[in-house]
Amino acid sequence: MNAAIDLIRRQVSDLHRELVRYRLVVWTAGNVSARVPGEDLLVIKPSGVPYQELSPGNMIVCDLDGNVVEGDHAPSSDTAAHAYVYSHLPEVGGVVHTHSSYAGAWAARGEAVPCVLTAMADEFGAEIPVGPFALIGDDSIGRGIVDTLRGHRSPAVLMRNHGVFTIGADAEAAVKAAVMCEDVARTVHLARQLGEPLPIAQADIDSLNHRYRNAYGQSRAR
Repeated sequence: MNAAIDLIRRQVSDLHRELVRYRLVVWTAGNVSARVPGEDLLVIKPSGVPYQELSPGNMIVCDLDGNVVEGDHAPSSDTAAHAYVYSHLPEVGGVVHTHSSYAGAWAARGEAVPCVLTAMADEFGAEIPVGPFALIGDDSIGRGIVDTLRGHRSPAVLMRNHGVFTIGADAEAAVKAAVMCEDVARTVHLARQLGEPLPIAQADIDSLNHRYRNAYGQSRAR
């Protein structure tokens, strides 16, 4: 079990660099977490520690009630939200939170990002929905994430007046969804400066999403 936790600690620590690389976070905001396979545990970053100081050794192991199991720091202030997601969506192996600029602007307006790009149909299979406003500190944000994304194709939700939360089968998939969420939020914003974006027929969205999930990529092609 220690080997499994050590691996997840390293993965979660490394993936935080991707948030910085893609400019999805500033200062110490944002976080990545991952479920420990086969255990009721998650790994998440410590609260308020600069990204350049993150390492596998200072990642925090928590149970699915958000209690610290291993670690010398307080966990992220979003730990309760992450823990609630893992407790209620057993298929989720990774959760990411960012305050990325363009997606955050849609969240501030309480408006879903419409599915008007083939890249959105591929990755999200639908609009990127808006979740309810909720305060940080308990599982209220987690409840909003689960209530919004349960049964929805999108792995991303814009929590109103807050920012982006994404889920995935593992932490890397959740990071990818966060990167793609910001990219399409920016593109659709730019399109609206020029006029009304053209809709994509639902049948075409369905077809694109099915192809992407079942035929795209080398491993699937093989």
